[in-house]
Amino acid sequence: MVIGLTGGIGSGKSSAARILASLGARVIDADELARRARRELSADICRAFPAACRNGEPDDRALAAEVFSNPHARRRLEEIIHPRVRELIAASVERARKSGAGMLVVEAPLLFETGWDPGYDGVLVITAPDEARYRRVRKRSGLTRAEFYRRDDAQLPQHEKARRADWVIYNGGSYRELERRVRRWYREVSGEADS
Repeated sequence: MVIGLTGGIGSGKSSAARILASLGARVIDADELARRARRELSADICRAFPAACRNGEPDDRALAAEVFSNPHARRRLEEIIHPRVRELIAASVERARKSGAGMLVVEAPLLFETGWDPGYDGVLVITAPDEARYRRVRKRSGLTRAEFYRRDDAQLPQHEKARRADWVIYNGGSYRELERRVRRWYREVSGEADS
């Protein structure tokens, strides 16, 4: 069973992924694969964004400032990186399928935005109030409110992700509450898959 997991910035999708991994799901982190693709494609990125590079390597902060303030620049970066990320995800999914993983979860922040589906059996979306998401991101990354909203605006709105989802888990409370909800979802979906 292959599940797509997504949600807006700061929604708690990575926390949900960690909980699912602790329950036995195999998790593929698209963000980690995107970081790998950025390293592999650093020369291409620096050719396209020379002002966002230092010593021949992309400067993450400068690159983020450029692409999250300019939709054309963001699309250009996505054109460079996304094909490689898709290859890496497809290879990871194939390896997991061959290994007989029971539930495979692809955690992908831009799952709907990229329009790519490697054969998901369903999509789980994690949602949370904007203010809670901002507080989490500020604590984790130190982003300003303006930086948070620029990144959030680069994704589909939460309500649209929820509308497209097969399942939605609300994460407006504590980690313990999220854990209870994810555990319940996992039991229900695993039971459906086994029957």
